[in-house]
Amino acid sequence: MSTIVEGMKNLLDILYNLSSSVGLPYYGVAIILLTMLIKTLIFPLTYKQMASMRKTVDLQPKIKALQEKYKNNKEKANAAVMELYKEHNVNPLGGCLPILVQLPIFWALYSALLNFPYDPTNPTAHLFLGFDLTRKYGFALSYHLILPIFAAATTYLQTRLTSPNATTDPTQKTMLYIMPAFFAYISATVPAGLALYWVTMNVVSIFQQLFINNRLSNKTKKAI
Repeated sequence: MSTIVEGMKNLLDILYNLSSSVGLPYYGVAIILLTMLIKTLIFPLTYKQMASMRKTVDLQPKIKALQEKYKNNKEKANAAVMELYKEHNVNPLGGCLPILVQLPIFWALYSALLNFPYDPTNPTAHLFLGFDLTRKYGFALSYHLILPIFAAATTYLQTRLTSPNATTDPTQKTMLYIMPAFFAYISATVPAGLALYWVTMNVVSIFQQLFINNRLSNKTKKAI
C-alpha cells in the first residue's frame, strides 16, 4: 500500500507543478485536477453503472409482479428476478464497481495528506480558499463548516440523480438522508484536502450524471 501512497504523492506533485506553471501554485488546485482526472478515467465504468441502474428502474414493475407472483416462495422469486436481470443484460452489482475503484484512491489521498512533503519554497502551497488542506477543522462554528455543508448538499443531489426512486423506496429514502449526514461528518474529521476532493468529486459526478441521464433518455426515446 505504501507504493500507492507514494504514487499519490508523486501525482499530486506533478499536478501541483502543472498548476504552478499557469500561476496557481496551490495544492488545492492539484487536488481538483486530480479529482477531474480520476472521474474522467472511470467515466466508462460510471456510464455502465448508470445504464444498468436505469434498466433496473425500468424493470421495477416486472420485478414487483414476480415478487407478488412468488410471494410465498422467496427462493423462487429471487431466481425469477435474477433470470429477468439476465434476460435484459442487467448486473445488479454493477453499481458497486466505480465505488470499489475509488476506495483505494480515497485511502491513498488520505494517507498522503496526513504527512505530505509540501513545496518548501512556497509556504502557502497547502492553503486554498481559506483552508489549510492539512488541518481537520471539526464542527466549530466558523467559515470552515462550508466544506461539510457542501459535502452533504452535493452528496444529496448526486443521490437524487442516481436513484430516481430515492423519495419513494423506503430503503433508498433512508440512504438519501443518511449518506449526506455521514459524509458531512467525514468531511469535518479528515484533512480539509480530502474534503475538497470529495466535494469536487460530487460536483463532477453531478454534471456527468446529468449528461448520462440525458443520453440514456434520448436512447430510450429513439428505441420507442
